[in-house]
Amino acid sequence: MNLATIIEPHPAEAVAFRHEGRSFTYGDLRDQARAARAGLARHGVERGDRVALVFPTTPAFAVAYFATLGCGAVAVPLNPESPIAELATELGTVRAKVVLLDGSRAAAARRPLTDLGYVVFELGPDGRLIGGDAGSAATQSVAAVGDDDPGPVVDCAPEDLAVLLFTSGTAGSPKAAMLTHANLRANIDQMELAVGLSPTVDDIGLLVVPPFHIYGLNAVLAIHLFVGARLVLMERFDPAALLDLVGREGITILPGVPQLFAALVDYAPATGDELASVRLACSGAAPLPLEVAERFEARFGVAIWQAYGLTEAAPTVTFPDQHGTRRPLAVGVPLPGIEVKIVDADGASVEHGDPGEIFVRGPNVFLGYFEDAGATKAALDRAGWLHTGDIGVMDDDGSLTIVDRSKDLVIVSGFNVFPAEVEHVLEAHPAVAEVVVIGVPDPALGESVRAYVVPTADVWPEDAPAPVGVGEAELIDYCAGQLARYKCPGSVVFLRALPRGLQGKALRHALA
Repeated sequence: MNLATIIEPHPAEAVAFRHEGRSFTYGDLRDQARAARAGLARHGVERGDRVALVFPTTPAFAVAYFATLGCGAVAVPLNPESPIAELATELGTVRAKVVLLDGSRAAAARRPLTDLGYVVFELGPDGRLIGGDAGSAATQSVAAVGDDDPGPVVDCAPEDLAVLLFTSGTAGSPKAAMLTHANLRANIDQMELAVGLSPTVDDIGLLVVPPFHIYGLNAVLAIHLFVGARLVLMERFDPAALLDLVGREGITILPGVPQLFAALVDYAPATGDELASVRLACSGAAPLPLEVAERFEARFGVAIWQAYGLTEAAPTVTFPDQHGTRRPLAVGVPLPGIEVKIVDADGASVEHGDPGEIFVRGPNVFLGYFEDAGATKAALDRAGWLHTGDIGVMDDDGSLTIVDRSKDLVIVSGFNVFPAEVEHVLEAHPAVAEVVVIGVPDPALGESVRAYVVPTADVWPEDAPAPVGVGEAELIDYCAGQLARYKCPGSVVFLRALPRGLQGKALRHALA
């Protein structure tokens, strides 16, 4: 099997994508993916090699994705907005053989990544690869490669890796989750049954959740292409542009994160009629506030159905029964083939209605974390149960409600930020002695990152009312040079000392 084959059965003239007013057919997608696959094969990319994809939400991402999978290689989608330092860390973690860039990112990223020893190609408009070996003249001459016939899509075993996605995990610092062809395909099949997506009813979806996030990658992009539906691509969210796009393109499926729906509710010029074509709005990646759900339905006449998932489950675990009674705070019932149980601190199942940690098991559950046996063992037990770290309650009818989430995790606009990663960056600043990072409520983002910093004695002398020579803006800018923007602190608070418990450990909850 190979997930790359999901784009094969559809008519060549059928529209796969609409992007910036232009149509991109399934024939275009197959032809360009084939050309890119030829280029990768010519460069020696083989089964199991890691290929990094650094693209915004454009058809080029899908071309690169299916070309990579078609070689039997492992796709590693990365945030195109990440600074070079963060990209370099992620590339080193997975030991990428090749980096594929979108033309808009190539000018800024090709030379620094080439200098670091990575083989970098730009994806051309016809799917051909532009570039060459790290540091070679071919990289500078922008030579096109990939004229050879790539041959058939590589037949992979179900357990072969298809994707590595960086995530904060169920605990600890960010790591690469290993998802197989079987994991991803299983969740596509599970979601198709739950969502009822079909080109026969002229469904048109919107991809505004970026495809380097598992929600955008598998729960939106892959499922639409699997059934042969049309997908409208939006690179950057803007309330006015989204509402206009829904009307012009006749969008029927509107997936988003809570902050998207909150922004639409608060967009004053909206008349309330702009979403008349939408038959299904679904929210994921973070808890949906009840107030947002109620205001959205009152204003636009569209109910939001909330799902639950995580990267390690490829991603969707539960989805509401659209034919049943909608419960605004509930996240639905387990998808077909997925087991969910709620357990206490000893791992024993609790009674319905009692809170406990959510355990998940099914063919969509990942293999573990790339080259991190300790983290894998903590997340997956011998019986195949994924320990999510999230706290939930299961009703008598099997409907799940989330009551708490993984310890310390900060969710910014639907993206996971683990405090340890931000703390590690700030601790390297010469003016920082200690730091603790937490999430704080933010009306636009859901949460934002806040850093509590104890400066070194030389920059905050005892007789000074405030630190000398370092400020909030400097530390935020310092983070921006090494972390994706959504991970950077939105605020910095300077303290003389951190609150500590009896054993001397900094009390994160006291700061919160």
